[in-house]
Amino acid sequence: MNVDVTGARVVVTGGTRGIGRAIAVAFAAQGATVHTCGRTESPAAASLRQELKEHGDGNVVDVADIGSRADAAAFVARAGEALGGIDVLVNNAGVVSHRTLDDMPDEEWDRVLATNLGGTMAVTRAALPLLADGASIVHIASAVAAVGMVARTHYTASKAGVVGFNRSLCKEVGPRGIRSNVVAPGIIETDQAAGMTPEIRARYEKLAALQRLGTAADVADVVLFLGSDLSRFVSGQTIVVDGGI
Repeated sequence: MNVDVTGARVVVTGGTRGIGRAIAVAFAAQGATVHTCGRTESPAAASLRQELKEHGDGNVVDVADIGSRADAAAFVARAGEALGGIDVLVNNAGVVSHRTLDDMPDEEWDRVLATNLGGTMAVTRAALPLLADGASIVHIASAVAAVGMVARTHYTASKAGVVGFNRSLCKEVGPRGIRSNVVAPGIIETDQAAGMTPEIRARYEKLAALQRLGTAADVADVVLFLGSDLSRFVSGQTIVVDGGI
């Protein structure tokens, strides 16, 4: 059975790199119209515009700092106006750093929580009146939310918060036929993973039952499924995409 999202109006935050970029391109390639953003204007944003243009003139790469509630709300308003409504909302924008709790400034804790959890809330809240009945919301969390990791208390807390947010949100939007789900990637081949030593890479590959790291496309395909009618009775769930760690 083919995934059909033809004509869907899709909003993706943090879409210029990594997983977000793969999600934006996957939807556009399947006939959806995509409105996405990056935190700043960049070569990645420019190249994504060119890539999305191959799939239609209605696709937009915007600029927004999702860590700012005002910026997040303004981005959603622009997307809603451009698209005429929203059928699929993907909360992907996120930040991470490597700091142990005893060495973490308040500002760094606040920065990570403001984008990963606060941004998810702000974007979703702003999108609620723009979402079509029967729409799909997908939040990108992380498999680390369930297991933890040294020097990631802030990141883990933010992603665990997204999982809890989703569980309550699905009950609030369910009467409108709107579904809300989480995708929790494991170790994925992105620019953040590019700095791994061969030894660390080999160790992570052995952790996965499938004996490899994931790709951004592996995650995007699951999001595509959740954004389509194939997942019409799936809501409130967290789907872990980690190759069987």
